[in-house]
Parts: sequence; C-alpha cells; structure tokens
Amino acid sequence: MKIVLQRVTQACVSIAGDKIGEIEHGFVLFVGVADADSQLEIDYLVRKISQLRVFEDDNERMNLSIKDIDGAILSISQFTLFANTKKGNRPSFTDAGAPAFASMMYDHFNESLRASGLSVITGEFGANMQVSMVNDGPVTILFDTAHQ
Repeated sequence: MKIVLQRVTQACVSIAGDKIGEIEHGFVLFVGVADADSQLEIDYLVRKISQLRVFEDDNERMNLSIKDIDGAILSISQFTLFANTKKGNRPSFTDAGAPAFASMMYDHFNESLRASGLSVITGEFGANMQVSMVNDGPVTILFDTAHQ
C-alpha cells in the first residue's frame, strides 16, 4: 500500500459539485492499494497513522497524535499513486491493485482506522472526486509498505 498523508486544518471532498464529506483538523490520506497487499499492511499503517506524532503541543513541538487532538481523517482512494512513468509520456497503472480487490482493501483499511478509535470520512472509490484542503505546516508524509 502507498499512502500520502497530509496534516490539514480543513478538507472536503466533492463529486460533481456535491460535497460528500469534510473534516476540520486532522489528516487527508490518499490511499493506493496493490494486489500484493494484505491485512499485515493494513495493521502496520493503522498503527503508524494513529500513533504518528505530528501535531504541535503547548511548546510548539510535534509531539501529539491525531487521537491526542481528537482529529479526523478524510480518506481518498487513489490508484494513481502506483503510476509508472519510466516509459513514454502516459503513465502505466499496472502496479495498482485490481479494482474489486483494491475497493475491498480500501474499505477494510478505513474500517480498521475506525476500529482504532478514529473518525474517518471517505470519498467514493473509483469516482472522479475534487478534494480541497488546507495543508498545515506543510506536513506531508509518504508511507510505502513495500519499503517498511
């Protein structure tokens, strides 16, 4: 799995001009799934994301987790994280998970985040979405379970 995590002060997702979800302080996660992914990757990522200390404490040090600040997550499926641009000018997405498998894993990932006590709002798997956010910091972190 690949995840791009961005710390935000606000974010929303819309489809065809209709807002379907929004959060305030928390994370936007862009989530890509590969066919080789399993429950092991989900468990690892849920643990890392839920405990990641990137929010500032009273001393302005990144020392607090999303749980500590009662933050929320906006989770967006994004197969394009697996783009291969080595040949030609059109990216290849053959490394991305098959849609049915990726959808199931994406749903399971979000349910696992919720089971860990986090508030999770999602986009719609496979839809053309518009995501707006205010990146705070900016703090942007890449997780790639192929390199854990």
